Amino acid sequence: MADIDPIELETPRLRLRLWRAEDREPFAALNADPRVMEHFPALIPRERSDASVDACIKAFATRGWGNWAVERRDSGEFIGFTGLSIPQRQFHFSPCVEVGWRLAHAHWGHGFASEAARAALAVGFERLGLDEIVSMTALSNARSQALMRRIGLVDTGEVFEHPGVPEGHALRPHCLFKLSAPAWRALRPA
Repeated sequence: MADIDPIELETPRLRLRLWRAEDREPFAALNADPRVMEHFPALIPRERSDASVDACIKAFATRGWGNWAVERRDSGEFIGFTGLSIPQRQFHFSPCVEVGWRLAHAHWGHGFASEAARAALAVGFERLGLDEIVSMTALSNARSQALMRRIGLVDTGEVFEHPGVPEGHALRPHCLFKLSAPAWRALRPA
């Protein structure tokens, strides 16, 4: 069990906070949206969506960090999640910490994912002292790959088969992006 208090933070437009009971419904809705889930093998049913929220809550209780619920500061509206996680599946590059995000479609194209992901990277490198943070996505997910580049992650050029996607599925091939602590420091304004 971590000896730190759960981390919550704000960016100019967003609040990255602990999950609340009222987040479950909008989170289930975005997990059931075919546009949001285009690069996943299937939509996520409500019970699995709720289990994901439970896992996020547990991560904060045990580590003090994880995938934050993201809300807009101007409206208080829940728009999805962004954060840091330790993947449950084993990859050839495990152990690792992954930065990830999933926002409701109505909030795409406004820079919210980049803003929140940069804040998550700052926590990882500046508060947690991580040496490296990774991100991965399906090869077909050009939007997420572009976001990874915008926030400073570097494409390793490596393609791997994601063990959580069925063999033969078009979304099984994934790409791996990484960012090291020295590279993060070089990105930060002096």
